[in-house]
Amino acid sequence: MKKLLIAMSITLLFFSCKEKEKKTVKEEPIAQTTEEMVKKNVPFFWEGANIYFLLTDRFNNGNPENDTTLNRTDSTAVLRGFEGGDISGISKKVDEGYFTDLGVNAIWFTPVVEQVHGATNEGSGNTYAYHGYWAKDWTTIDPNFGTKNDLEELVKKAHAKGIRVLLDVVLNHTGPVTEMDPVWPEEWVRTDPKCEFTTYENTTACTLVANLPDILTESDEPVELPDALLAKWKEEGRLSQELDELNLFFERTGYPRAPRFYIIKWLTDYIHEFGVDGFRVDTVKHVNENAWAELRKEADYAFQTWKKKHPDLVLDDQPFYMVGEVYNYGISSGRQFDFGDKKVDYFDFGFSSLINFDLKNDANRDYETVFKKYNKLLNTKLKNKSVLNYLTSHDDGSPFDRGRKKPYITANMLLLTPGASQIYYGDETSRPLNVIGAEGDANLRSYMNWEDLDSIPAVKKVHEHWQKLGRFRANHPAVGAGKHKRLSKKPYVFSRTLVNGDFKDKVVIALDLPKGKKSLNVKGFFGDGTKLYETYSGTEVIVQKGKVLLENNFDTALIELMEQ
Repeated sequence: MKKLLIAMSITLLFFSCKEKEKKTVKEEPIAQTTEEMVKKNVPFFWEGANIYFLLTDRFNNGNPENDTTLNRTDSTAVLRGFEGGDISGISKKVDEGYFTDLGVNAIWFTPVVEQVHGATNEGSGNTYAYHGYWAKDWTTIDPNFGTKNDLEELVKKAHAKGIRVLLDVVLNHTGPVTEMDPVWPEEWVRTDPKCEFTTYENTTACTLVANLPDILTESDEPVELPDALLAKWKEEGRLSQELDELNLFFERTGYPRAPRFYIIKWLTDYIHEFGVDGFRVDTVKHVNENAWAELRKEADYAFQTWKKKHPDLVLDDQPFYMVGEVYNYGISSGRQFDFGDKKVDYFDFGFSSLINFDLKNDANRDYETVFKKYNKLLNTKLKNKSVLNYLTSHDDGSPFDRGRKKPYITANMLLLTPGASQIYYGDETSRPLNVIGAEGDANLRSYMNWEDLDSIPAVKKVHEHWQKLGRFRANHPAVGAGKHKRLSKKPYVFSRTLVNGDFKDKVVIALDLPKGKKSLNVKGFFGDGTKLYETYSGTEVIVQKGKVLLENNFDTALIELMEQ
């Protein structure tokens, strides 16, 4: 079924596009891709994290028994219904070492809280809340995605492999109104006007789209819990527990029982219960910014409380991480987002990082121009802060390489640009972004193309390149969090250096190399006689007269100090 939806032939795509990309064919076998390849005792820095972002419903089906729940049986438009992916499917890929082999050290997946039960009709057919952004009940997991036990297991398994877990959280809106899902009380939400996005006011105090009730996040007025939610909790046998927990929360914090504080309590419960490491926050610019500072305050409290209760499970002393989706924010803007009539510095309101919408355009330029720009901004305007770079996403209809014609350039630009990186599921396997019959963002959300990875050699080659770069990045925080310097223009060779307390990391990377013999300049960075290891080809080398000599058919070199 899923194969029939694919709008292009992957095989033909790769053979036709390799010429356009002007990349040398990777003729030699990849080094061993096992968990043992990942170096031990490498500190983790969110500023250089390699984050894998996936749609929970579209990645991997770990439990077919939950494919259809809550009577979600109506037919839907193409890729607008549930496809079977779930939390346990992510856990299985953690077990298999898929993320480790890709150098991933954090996983972000779309929201898994209980979604509206019914479907909406957007003109071309029904749409269910497969994407997770239509919350009905923040206090529990949607049965199509799994259970709280599944989430607990995922966090434990990920942590056991040194992988952090980010929950995707929504404070801005509920799910739409359907025949099965009544609107929340007017004390909780507004249903108009629709946002115009031209001023601060008509970007925050409005609904994103029609029939997406907007939480009154600016209100401090106490409200009662909706009758429908109370009835639901009573039917599920947990009414007393939920009410008791709310009483304790409001007694401890002193917050008014306003809408946003209920939701902040419900969201941070997942930190208290499972020790998740961070939040990716949805629709940031559509909420008054003080709400994010309040969310961060409670998230920090929950994270520290969890660590004290589970000292044997703590990964390190990194603080809670909060990255925001301020739609159309770009690194070029520095710390502030401009609404036209008001500027907001979201870094001052709890955010460790913001998603960077600039790279998809910057990536059309040469490597050095991009790397130099990002290095400068991250060490000046954004010093001690970070951005999360991406080239493909679930709701950006203008990705860098929609036709998947430049998979190697995509990997190089994403994984080697200073800052944190966000791999969108299938970037590493050239999952198609155009699907027959799909409309709008559904094209970006097809099921993960595992079959292609197993059966198409060209896809496997691309995947191997992503693995090599990803593992090198994970093993060397300097790649994403360090300072960049060009060592030579042709061949293109550059260094990355990170010094943080007692930790020092330095590497050399070369791109667009010729086949056969090549001489790489490392003068002034690695001294003569230094023993180095070129990880892309698996070659030991020694610096002689400021040069490293290689002979292979790879166009990429990843050079590190030999372990003593």
